[in-house]
Amino acid sequence: MYWLAHGLLGDAPDAEDVTQETFLVAWRKLPELDLASESLLPWLVTICRFQSANRIRRRQRERRHTTGDEAADIADTVDVEHQVAQSDLVERILAAVGTLSALDQEIFRLCAAEGYAYQAAADSLGVSHGTVRNRLSRIRTHVRASVEPEES
Repeated sequence: MYWLAHGLLGDAPDAEDVTQETFLVAWRKLPELDLASESLLPWLVTICRFQSANRIRRRQRERRHTTGDEAADIADTVDVEHQVAQSDLVERILAAVGTLSALDQEIFRLCAAEGYAYQAAADSLGVSHGTVRNRLSRIRTHVRASVEPEES
């Protein structure tokens, strides 16, 4: 959860706070949760994303109140080099996923992009839990090999 929050926020202290808030919210909502055999990870990831979004909105609100009105309209400073590298990485991942079969693309979309648990993805696709788990492992290996820079 920490690394997800850090990736969304880009700030270690905020990521630590959001991680703590995520588990506090999860603890409070645990009695309402139907503890089926599915993984809790997608549920925790969703909570973490919402907590991170709340933190970002809070930052923006504080920035508007502590700066002049004209400065509040100026976008955050952006590391252009980082954005270009991220954009290139996303393009390479999408290209690698585009070479997969239709079923593998759906498994990747559901599990990797949308955070479905294996069983939920299997139910949605009409395949077994083991099929999703095994194919996703192969998909990740394929994408990783396609994306990682080649060593000279």
